[in-house]
Amino acid sequence: QYGINGYIYDFNAKGTIYPPGFHIEDMTPGQDVSNLFMRPRSSTCQKLNFTAATFDHCLAPGGCPANVTSTPERLLAKFNLRPLAGKKTGYDWNQMGMPELANYMVIDGNVLNFDKYFAFYKTPIHGDELDALLRMVRDMPMPEGGRDATKMFFRREALKDSASCLVEKYGAGFIDKATPGCFASDLFMFVSLTVVLGIVMSRFAMAIVFDWFLSAKLAKSPSKTSQAAKVHSMTSANSSGSTIVVPNSGKSGHNSGRSSANVVGSSQDLYTVMMVTCYSEGESSLRTTIESLAATQYPDNKKLLFIICDGIITGSGNDRSTPEICSSLLELDPAFDSDPTPQSYIAVAAGSKQHNRAKVYAGFFKWKNHRVPTVLVVKCGNDEEMDKPKAGNRGKRDSQLILMNFFSRVTYNDRMTPLDYELFRKIQHLMQVTPDRFEIVLMVDADTKVYPTSLRLLLNCMNNDPLIMGLCGETKIANKRQSWVTAIQVFEYYISHHLGKGFESVFGGVTCLPGCFCMYRLKARKGDDWVPIITKPEIVQEYSQNIVETLHQKNLLLLGEDRFLTTLMLRNFPNRKMMFMPQAICKTVVPDEFNVLLSQRRRWINSTIHNLLELVLVRNLCGTFCFSMQFVILMELIGTVVLPVAMILTVILCVNLGLSHITTLTQAAPLILLVFVLTMPAVLILLTTRKLVYVAWMIVYLMALPVWNFILPLYAYWHFDDFSWGETRRVEGEAKGEAHGNADGMFDSSKVPLKRWDDYEKARVRQAKRIERAERQRVQGTSGAHYLPRSGAPSIYTDMGDGKSEVMMLPGGGVGGDPLGPQQYPYEYNGRQPMSPPLMGNPGMSPMMVGMGGGAPLSPPSRQGSPSPQQQQQPLMMHNNGSNWSHAPPPSHSSAWGLQGVPSPALSAPMAMMTPPPVNPGGMRRNRSDGGRSPVPSTIATENNNTGSS
Repeated sequence: QYGINGYIYDFNAKGTIYPPGFHIEDMTPGQDVSNLFMRPRSSTCQKLNFTAATFDHCLAPGGCPANVTSTPERLLAKFNLRPLAGKKTGYDWNQMGMPELANYMVIDGNVLNFDKYFAFYKTPIHGDELDALLRMVRDMPMPEGGRDATKMFFRREALKDSASCLVEKYGAGFIDKATPGCFASDLFMFVSLTVVLGIVMSRFAMAIVFDWFLSAKLAKSPSKTSQAAKVHSMTSANSSGSTIVVPNSGKSGHNSGRSSANVVGSSQDLYTVMMVTCYSEGESSLRTTIESLAATQYPDNKKLLFIICDGIITGSGNDRSTPEICSSLLELDPAFDSDPTPQSYIAVAAGSKQHNRAKVYAGFFKWKNHRVPTVLVVKCGNDEEMDKPKAGNRGKRDSQLILMNFFSRVTYNDRMTPLDYELFRKIQHLMQVTPDRFEIVLMVDADTKVYPTSLRLLLNCMNNDPLIMGLCGETKIANKRQSWVTAIQVFEYYISHHLGKGFESVFGGVTCLPGCFCMYRLKARKGDDWVPIITKPEIVQEYSQNIVETLHQKNLLLLGEDRFLTTLMLRNFPNRKMMFMPQAICKTVVPDEFNVLLSQRRRWINSTIHNLLELVLVRNLCGTFCFSMQFVILMELIGTVVLPVAMILTVILCVNLGLSHITTLTQAAPLILLVFVLTMPAVLILLTTRKLVYVAWMIVYLMALPVWNFILPLYAYWHFDDFSWGETRRVEGEAKGEAHGNADGMFDSSKVPLKRWDDYEKARVRQAKRIERAERQRVQGTSGAHYLPRSGAPSIYTDMGDGKSEVMMLPGGGVGGDPLGPQQYPYEYNGRQPMSPPLMGNPGMSPMMVGMGGGAPLSPPSRQGSPSPQQQQQPLMMHNNGSNWSHAPPPSHSSAWGLQGVPSPALSAPMAMMTPPPVNPGGMRRNRSDGGRSPVPSTIATENNNTGSS
């Protein structure tokens, strides 16, 4: 390929004839051969008198051997030469300095060949201004970029017109210039390179700054000054509340037999819920997780284990269901039934599955010298799904919302479901404080082991910075050497925490708190007010969506609920902080089979993309433009999407570098950049953990880079519309494609009654009064019968102070008096079906515990009709068996009302004990004067998303 008049012709095409004087062995590819042909006549040169304008190059030595005019038509006809479409003869400025191009120069971007002219006129032409200018340009001392005569021609009026003539007569090609498209491409490449390197270096530097300086400051114990200020704030915030001391009673006492170091917390210790979500884990995993939480270095009377079993599930390889395993680990409180009645609540599901029921077990978990109050919630399903293999299963998000809804309703004194009220009473009984005192929730998965110091370190962060609304610790892998699949994940877990979350923590914007180990504020103090955080109604409402139709919504809510919860928190509270605490450590079990890893990462990658799409729209995050968290999130989103392409280009780059001979720094720059990016984490390891073993794990990770950056994301994108959990959790009897979100029937909202706390309490108190009146009638009307209360328990009679008891005489007393009506039987909150007595088969409980919420609620169940007066007047025979009173309802009415006998110890409480105690401090105040007290917040502040004002 050679140039003729500035255009490239192919001399190697089929049928091409070499013109006379063309010797290919003497030619250089791309060389100008225009002087072999006659030039077309130029009309612009006819009026000029300069020698260069009138010169005929065929008169020079060598002449024009081809004897053909160099027009495309003549060249094709004579020699079968065809110009290559769109290709011009190009020169760069470095070539202009070559010796063989000594007679070439540039005018307005056109390269002109004056070889024949200077060969013919070897000496200057006297009086020819154009000839003098051409010789001056040729002899310039800097040939590279120096032979540009454009300015000299266009600044002289006499020579301006000759420029076009010379281009037509001596043109040999064009100076290579970047087109607008090439310039834009180069500009984008360099700007992107600068930005990406800037972000990489900034993340690296900020992660080190956080690890060296900020994390240690957050983890230290609060100073005495701040503790005193906090105690004062607590006192002022709770000035409207009243304090109550509830005595222990026998075996059900909360702190008996434990060392004071594990029991009594200081005034600044926050009440904390430790929530464990269970699905199909085995006994070993469950026991490890619960024991690690019980062993945390935090007062037992300030922490509550809140275990939720997501349905009646039997994991693959287990011989018992998950609820059976969990309940066997607890020491159940004898004040409550060992087989609680299922209570209804509104679940996150579609159709009839929106109605779900759950049992609430109350007791303690004993581990060494710890005895931790524990509530076990077992989702058991509604009547229609009792025979199905996954009865009650509604997903992890539903389990989280049981807790979030409960504390949100307690905070706002909102209407409660029967499950909420059951939780309220049993938590109050176990902790001896009302649930509104809780401020923190720690969320842990059932296959996670928490280090003993982790809970204290996380709470130190919460105490040291009141703006922190959520934080997480470092998650390490417990089974790192189990298989090659677990081995390649070790460094990935490390770098995602210490580099990613460490950088984000500097700005208080960690974009994902892992659900296996994270902590949130239920509410935060703001002066004398409370600001609901994770219990904020907007967060609870959006997180509890059960109508999920679009692809975006399904990826947010069905696959990545933990990340979406973090997104909601950042979106609602952009001025508060989400942090990472590297000193707080837990260990978890990761997938050890590749198909399970594929399933897990499919969910994680797809949910990450959709959550980053949500976060990139949050404008109030830290920083501005390129120096903002919003821009960093955008770059992270782009980087995640192009991972497969980036991996392919990296392989191509490595192959090209291996095949090429690197001679300049420009050629070596990509290799230097690649080595820098890949080895920089090793420097981070040495500067943070200082454990050289992680360098070995990094090498293992780099060897598996095609898996992380190509196979896993490509598989995830191909299954973008797959919302199942796949191979991650397998249970017995599960059908392929079965999901708890599948619609089934219609939801009947009447099955889940919603009432306020004080309405539940007043119904229970009224019921207790009826039972006591009926009990007094039977005692008064039974000749020779003497009630002997249990040892240590007060009598059901009212003490008159003289050793006697006041007995109310009602009309029709004795055996034939007013009967004990159907109100005596256990109150079932749902108001739908008869229940078994809550204390049947359990030891008698202290009457004080009845007053504190122990035992079953005592209020009338709903019935299909009201009994007739004749039915209400039927006697209920009482029998004294020597130790306790028992009764036998008439057969005719026991079948009609579903009545069952209630042992008298459940009725052995005076009315003074049936009234709920005053609510403890914690932001709640009384709002009723009729005996029942409602847990209403004294003041609830609303925090503006932009300014943080009340």
